[in-house]
Amino acid sequence: MATQTSTYTMELSEHPNTNQPRSEQKQHDHISLASRRHSHVSGTKISDSDGLPSPTTATEKKVFWNHPRSNIARTFATFYCFIVLGANDAALGALIPYLEKYYELSYTVVSLIFLSPVVGYTLSALLNNYIHVRFGHRGVSIVGPIAHLVAYMVASLHPPYPVLVVFYMLAGFGNGLLDAAWNAWIGNMNNANELLGFLHGFYGLGATISPLIATSMITKANLPWYNFYYVMIGLAFLELVTCLPTFWKGGTGAAFRAANAKTPGSKDNTIREALFVRPYARVVWLITVFLLVYMGVEVTLGGWIVTFMLRIRHGSDFASGMAAVGFWLGMTVGRVVLGFVTPRIGEKLSICIYLPISMALQLVFWLVPQFHVSAVAVALEGFFLGPMFPAAVIVAMKLLPRHLHVTAIGFAAALGGVGAAVFPFAVGAIAQKKGVQVLQPIALALLVVILAAWLALPRLGKKKE
Repeated sequence: MATQTSTYTMELSEHPNTNQPRSEQKQHDHISLASRRHSHVSGTKISDSDGLPSPTTATEKKVFWNHPRSNIARTFATFYCFIVLGANDAALGALIPYLEKYYELSYTVVSLIFLSPVVGYTLSALLNNYIHVRFGHRGVSIVGPIAHLVAYMVASLHPPYPVLVVFYMLAGFGNGLLDAAWNAWIGNMNNANELLGFLHGFYGLGATISPLIATSMITKANLPWYNFYYVMIGLAFLELVTCLPTFWKGGTGAAFRAANAKTPGSKDNTIREALFVRPYARVVWLITVFLLVYMGVEVTLGGWIVTFMLRIRHGSDFASGMAAVGFWLGMTVGRVVLGFVTPRIGEKLSICIYLPISMALQLVFWLVPQFHVSAVAVALEGFFLGPMFPAAVIVAMKLLPRHLHVTAIGFAAALGGVGAAVFPFAVGAIAQKKGVQVLQPIALALLVVILAAWLALPRLGKKKE
C-alpha cells in the first residue's frame, strides 16, 4: 500500500482589512497555523463524495517486512500460520464423504462440522481487541496455536460425533484470532497488497496440500480418516514454536497500544466505534458482508466439490479429491500472481473484473456436464476468487483509521468465518432433500451478492505521491 500524503480542504476568504491592528493579525495567523498543523497531525481529508474522511496521515511511518530484521522471521511465521489455517479449512471437504460413512450420518448432520466453528469465530470477534490490547501479538501467538492443538488432538481420537463438533469450535476460535491478527499486521506494511497476496497464497497452499494428504492417506494408504489429524497436530505444534519466539520480544500489549494509538476524537470503545459510529460503520459492515459471503462461497465450493464430483460428475475417489486440490491450487496461484496485478489497476476496479469472470466460470462448472471441464473451470474460478480477500483487507485499511484496523478486520474476518461455516451447512441441509447439485446455483447467487456489496463501498480518494 503506497504511502499517502495529506491534502487539506481550503476555504477562500476575503482579504483581511489592511487597517487591522498588527497584534490581531498575528493572532489570526497563529490560529490559522495551529489549525493547519492539527489537520496535518490528524490527517483528515475528504476522500470521496460520500464524505468519508481518510485516516492515512502524511507522517505515518510504514513498516517493512525486512526491516527491522526481526520482521523477517515474524513475516515468515505469519505465512506458516496461514498454511495451518488453510489446511484446517480445506481438509473438511475431503473428509466429509468418509465422516458420513464412519458415523453413518445424513448430509444435514454431517454438515454440522462446518457449522460448529461459528461459536469460535464469534468468540474471537468479541475477544480479539482485548487480547491484542492486553497481551499483544505475544498473546495471539500462544492462544491461537494452542486452540488448534487441542481441537486436533480430540479429532485424532475419533470421539463420538457430537464431541467432535463441539471441540471443532476451538479450531474456529484459533482461526479467527490468527486470521485477524496477521491480516492487520501485514496490511499495515509497505507493499501490503503484494504481501497480503503471499500471506493468503500460503493459506491456499495449506488448503491445497491438506485435501491431497487426506485423500492419499484414505484412498491410497487405506488409513482411517482420523489419522490425518496426526498431521494437523504436528502442523499446529510447529505453529506454536514458530510464532511464539518471533513475537515474544516486542510483541507485548504495551507495544501494540503504542503502535495503534487512538486518533483525537475517537471513542474508548473501539468495537462500538467501528460498528455503530458513522462514517466508519458503513465501511466495516460492507466489508463484513463481503467477507462473510466470499468465505461462504470459498469454503462451500472447496467443501462440497469432492462430493459433487463423486455423485454428479461420477468421478473416482482420487480424481474427485484432486478436483478439490485444483480449486485450492488455483486460489493459491491467483493470490500470488494477481496480488501484483491488483494494485496496478486498483482494488475497486480489479475486483469488478475478477467477479464477472468468476461468475462465467461458475456457469461453465454448472452447465457443462463433463468431469474434466468441471475440474478445469473450478480451478480457474479459484484463480480469480483468490485475490478478493486480500483486496478487501487493503480497502478496509485505506478507509479506516489505524486504531480500528484490528477491531474492524477481526470482526469482518470472524463473520467471514461464520459465512464459511453457515453456507456449507446450508448447502448440506438443502442437498439432503434436493441433491448436491444445488451447490451450483447457490454459489452463483452468492457471487452476485459479493459484487453488490463491493459496488456499495465508498470510492477511494486519489493519492498524491
